[in-house]
Amino acid sequence: MTLGRRSFLAGTTALWTARHVVADARPVRIAVISDLNGSYGSTGYSADVDRAIAAIRAASPDLVICAGDMVAGQRPSPRLTEDEILPMWDAFHAQVSEPLAASVIPLLVTPGNHDASAYPGFERERQIFDSVWTKRAPDVTLLDGERYPFRYAASHRDALFIGLDITVPGPLPVEETEWLAELMREEVPRHRACLVFGHLPIWPVARGRECDVIGDPAFEALLAQGGANLYLSGHHHAYYPFRSGGLLQVSQACLGSGPRRLLGTGDPALKGFGLIEVDAAGTVREQALAAPNFDAPIALTDLPDSISHRGHRIVRRDIPA
Repeated sequence: MTLGRRSFLAGTTALWTARHVVADARPVRIAVISDLNGSYGSTGYSADVDRAIAAIRAASPDLVICAGDMVAGQRPSPRLTEDEILPMWDAFHAQVSEPLAASVIPLLVTPGNHDASAYPGFERERQIFDSVWTKRAPDVTLLDGERYPFRYAASHRDALFIGLDITVPGPLPVEETEWLAELMREEVPRHRACLVFGHLPIWPVARGRECDVIGDPAFEALLAQGGANLYLSGHHHAYYPFRSGGLLQVSQACLGSGPRRLLGTGDPALKGFGLIEVDAAGTVREQALAAPNFDAPIALTDLPDSISHRGHRIVRRDIPA
């Protein structure tokens, strides 16, 4: 598959159509990367990261979303020092942020547990994350940037992007969901589409990460009823696009170390990055391109029809529920 400028998702099936129609008929084109880090404290990145960024630059999307884990923090013991953390961010910027900036492609980020864990003991890592990204705010319209880069809302090319601070499992705090609900009521009708992203998924998809989820049907319902087109997540290191509770959700493939096995499967997932396209009518399409060449999509038929865990079943997006 060639990443052409006109459309890099030709032939995919429409996933969602919104009522909002815009004058600018050009599609909004988005690349999604996630989980690029290596081992604790590492300042190196795999060749897959370099190849993925090169492929994204060649495709020239309107922006890139990173669903977290850009650096390799959250070492339990001994804790990483500032002198160890800052070089990790320098390396990330050299291999990811700056090449994208050179191609004038905005980068929207969300904290991962290895970037800015909200668990006690990692407060300094969160402070550094804040400082690093406050200095590199993307060239988009921030609608609510009071808590950027942890949570924020941005508008770009008439699409709404909402980044959430989700680095620990469990339901979001009430204050967060109230902020999200109010924001969506006000902004969703004004945009062709609404994309929400955070590090942890709502439901598990990967072996060994079954408990590392939001696990909250009320949050899922809030997004679905509020008009979100999809929820993007990382952390599980496995691509799986699915529907649950009337909401399209995409667990992103990783680009760094540790691809995981989808629940119910035996082989590790493929590395890759995601592609999303939103047309003027709000129709959303998505797919993922597989490493190492990033020239062909990950076949949905190679993924399980559905995944079940503790009584909750999610269904691959192309399978009738």
